[in-house]
Amino acid sequence: MTKLRFILFVILGLILIIGCRKEEEYPLEPVINFEGFVFLQDSQTGEINTGLLQIGYTDGDGDIGLEQGDTSFPYQKSGEYYYNFIIRYYEQQQGEFVEVPLVRYNPETQTYDTSTFSARIPPLIPKDQTEAIKGVIEDEIFINNPLSDYDTIKFEVQLIDRALNKSNIVSTPPIILDF
Repeated sequence: MTKLRFILFVILGLILIIGCRKEEEYPLEPVINFEGFVFLQDSQTGEINTGLLQIGYTDGDGDIGLEQGDTSFPYQKSGEYYYNFIIRYYEQQQGEFVEVPLVRYNPETQTYDTSTFSARIPPLIPKDQTEAIKGVIEDEIFINNPLSDYDTIKFEVQLIDRALNKSNIVSTPPIILDF
């Protein structure tokens, strides 16, 4: 009988510990932090043209992410909220960081177009669910600007949820392109 009481006591203790576990709570607007940046070497050429940007996030209701079909107002292609992972590119010029628009040649139109690092993060949990979430977003981004003579860059990042709540803005430390 003593053995049975001990087992029941252990089971009851486990139930109490698991049942009393407090769920994490976060603000409804996303909060982000810089986690890291890693240079990526092309396995075929040995060149380093890209890097992996790592941004930690929390969100109290988990409403981060847009489906491909989310293109109606306010998420229309020409609108402010089409992208929900905003990335701005800066170069250090004469000791100060300056935001630089990136330009790429479009062979179809035979003109130069402005390029963006910003992206659309897909939903991180189903849209019909509401729960606090946290994690790390990793984004592989191009870092070698052939039109630039400068060797130090940085990125600023902001995350926007479906309710249009904007996160804080975080910056990478200076990234020196000395390869």
